[in-house]
Amino acid sequence: PGVVDAVPVSKPFKLVGREFHPEPTVVRVGDVDIGAGAFTVMAGPCSVESEAQLMETAEAVLAAGARMLRGGAFKPRTSPYSFRGLGEEGLKLLARARERYGLPVVTEVMNIEDVGLVSEYADMLQIGARNMQNYGLLEMAGRTGRPVLLKRGLSSTIEEWLLAAEYILSQGNNDVVLCERGIRTYETYTRFTLDISAVPLARELSHLPVVVDPSQATGRWSLVAPMAAAALAAEADGLIVEVHPHPEHALSDGAQSLTPKNFAAMMARLRTLAEPLGRRI
Repeated sequence: PGVVDAVPVSKPFKLVGREFHPEPTVVRVGDVDIGAGAFTVMAGPCSVESEAQLMETAEAVLAAGARMLRGGAFKPRTSPYSFRGLGEEGLKLLARARERYGLPVVTEVMNIEDVGLVSEYADMLQIGARNMQNYGLLEMAGRTGRPVLLKRGLSSTIEEWLLAAEYILSQGNNDVVLCERGIRTYETYTRFTLDISAVPLARELSHLPVVVDPSQATGRWSLVAPMAAAALAAEADGLIVEVHPHPEHALSDGAQSLTPKNFAAMMARLRTLAEPLGRRI
């Protein structure tokens, strides 16, 4: 008596799942909507190296059709001796690029103590693959109210990925975008293996938008455009792509970075493919 309805919830992710939220979520970052039907492209350098490098890249990706600017100010590197970013100076340069070109900024936050600082400059916080299960960081990012781009961990199952998103939503922040960026397998010709099936599966299980990172997934610039086309066909909500004006001189991940010319060619190809698929870039 007094109970109108009872809904059994079979999934461990209550807030991320579609059982209580059947309609897809649209995440707004600045003036850009992710998950509204369009294929949203975020592009920029793996690492912010200098003002000249960042501004040249931002101008080029905007001209080619990117809607958001990506760039790392704090970089998690396998070796402690590798270039690890410019820190706050890199954040300031990203903010300057946003002012000049009008592109909302997404950048990675690595540590709980840096969440406040990065939130001052960035429009969207990226949680990288290595931090996907850093639960304190997830909760802190959720409490900022900033949109969050959550990358799948290197060896994480889809359920673990969605439960990581659950940590962010549990703090009252529903503006989360999932990012498939490849998982570790026995294959050595690519940096990781892009799990393209994760895109429609995550969209089936969750109401959150899903984007793909073909740069990190493959580690080879020549594979980025084909995998971007695959993401489009798999009904991903967008891409995050690495672009550098001189990849051969990049301080990080030059082998997987597109030149501005190659990025423009990829965007043109995606527009051609999008029309018969009923998508728009």
